[in-house]
Amino acid sequence: MMGSLLLPLLLAGAPVEAPLPPAAMEALAKAPPGTRIGLVVVDPEGGEIVALRPDERFVPASNTKLFTTAAAFATLNVATPDVSGGATVRLEGQGTPTVILAGHGDARLSSAPDCRVDCLAELATAVARRTRAVGDVVGDDTAFPDERWPKGMSWNNMSGAYGTGISALTLDDNVATLTVTPTAPGAPPRVVGDGYYRIDNAATTGAAGGARTLSVERMPGSDLVRVTGSLALATAPVVLRLGVDDPAHRAAWRFAQLLRAAGVTVTGRITVRHRSLTDADDPVRRGGRPVAVVAPVPVLASLTPPPLAEDLRETNKTSQNLHAELLLRRLGPSGSVADGHAVVDTVLARAGVPRATYDFADGAGMSNYNRVTPRATVALLRWAETQPWGAAWLATFPVAATDGTLARRFVGTPLAGRLMAKTGTLNAANALAGTMIAASGRMLTFAAYANDMADDASATAAIDAALVAIAAAN
Repeated sequence: MMGSLLLPLLLAGAPVEAPLPPAAMEALAKAPPGTRIGLVVVDPEGGEIVALRPDERFVPASNTKLFTTAAAFATLNVATPDVSGGATVRLEGQGTPTVILAGHGDARLSSAPDCRVDCLAELATAVARRTRAVGDVVGDDTAFPDERWPKGMSWNNMSGAYGTGISALTLDDNVATLTVTPTAPGAPPRVVGDGYYRIDNAATTGAAGGARTLSVERMPGSDLVRVTGSLALATAPVVLRLGVDDPAHRAAWRFAQLLRAAGVTVTGRITVRHRSLTDADDPVRRGGRPVAVVAPVPVLASLTPPPLAEDLRETNKTSQNLHAELLLRRLGPSGSVADGHAVVDTVLARAGVPRATYDFADGAGMSNYNRVTPRATVALLRWAETQPWGAAWLATFPVAATDGTLARRFVGTPLAGRLMAKTGTLNAANALAGTMIAASGRMLTFAAYANDMADDASATAAIDAALVAIAAAN
C-alpha cells in the first residue's frame, strides 16, 4: 500500500519504460528528498527488467572509471610487465652531472622503506655506482602534457589525497603524510612530516575520551599546511594524507634524499621539466624557465613495473583516482586527456554506445562535468561481457560484502558475494553499476545513479535496498 501511494511522487516526470517491483519502488522512495534516480536492469538476453529515467544523463562520479578501465583493457597490453611505463634515470653533463629522473605514466613507483617492487631506491643505487657527486636533480614528467587536475573538479579537493596532482612522474601516489600524536591536555599535539611541507600546528590535545576533530588545510599552490582541531589524549597517532601540487618536483626532492642515503653528494637544486599542453613542440621548461630542447642522453637505469592488469584491479577495487587518470593519459599517443578520451570514444563506438549519451572531462570521476545515461553504462557492461578481456575486467570490480569499496555494503543480504559492481560517490551523486545474481540464478546487469540530493545526503542505502528487492523478484 505504501509503495502505491509513493509511486507518483517517486516517478514524477520520470520516463519509465519498465516498472519497478513494489519493494524496489518502496526502497527508492526512501531516498533523500529531491533525489533524481536513474536505474536500468537487464536480464541475460538484454531484456529490460527495470528502466527508470534510462536516457537521462547523470553525474556518474567514480563510475567514470568503468569507461577508462574498459578502454585500457580493450587497447593496452595489460597482461605483461609494464616495460614502457617505468621510471628512468639519466645523467647529463660531465663532472657533477645533472640527474634526470623521468616518469612515463607508471602509477606504482614507490620510495617506501619496505618497497620490494618498482622501487625508486634502485635508481638511486644505479646513480651511486656511476658517480659520488651530482648537481641538479630534475623531475621530468614531459611524457605527458602538464594537465595536473581535470576540468570541473572542485578546487577544495586539490589539497587531499583524492585530488592530488596528476603527472607522468608519480611517486608514492603523489601523496605526502603528516603523523599527529597527542601530547598533554591543552598542549599542541606533535605533528611530524617528511620535510616537504611547512607546518602550521594550530591543533590541541584534548582530554582522554574526547572527540577527534582534526582538520588539515593547504591552499592550492602553497607549501604551508595548517593543522587545526583536537586529538584526544591516549589516542593512537593519526596519519593525515595530503595531495601534492607538483608531483614531479616532489619525486625529484625525494630522489635527492635517496641519493644522499646512497652516498651521493647533491650540490645543485631540485627542479622540474614539464611539457606545455597547448603546443607539444614547445621547449620543455626547467623550473618554469624555457630551455632549448636537446637530444636526450642514454638512459642509465630503468624500472619495469608489474603488469598493468594488477593496477587495473587496484584502480577499480579501491576507486583509485590518480591511477585512473594516469590510465586515461596512457591510452592516447600524446599522453593528453583529449587523446585519451578519443580512444574511449572509439571503444564506446565499438560497444554501440551513442556519443550523445555521455560526456567525460576526466578519467576517474572527480569532475562535475561528467555525464552518462544508465542505458549507456549497461550497454558498455553487456558489450564487455562478449570481449576476450571481459571476465578479467569484471574481476576488477568490488564484490558486495567482500572487498574494495563494497566491503561494508550488502552485508547480511542475499546479494552478499553475489554482486560485483563499481561504486561512485561525489557531491550530490551516488552510483553503482555492474552485475548481480538474482534469486533465479540468472545474472542481471544494472546501472543505478542518484543525483541532486540536498545537503550532500547519501542515496546509497536506497539504491542498495532497491537492488536487493529487484534481485529477489527475479
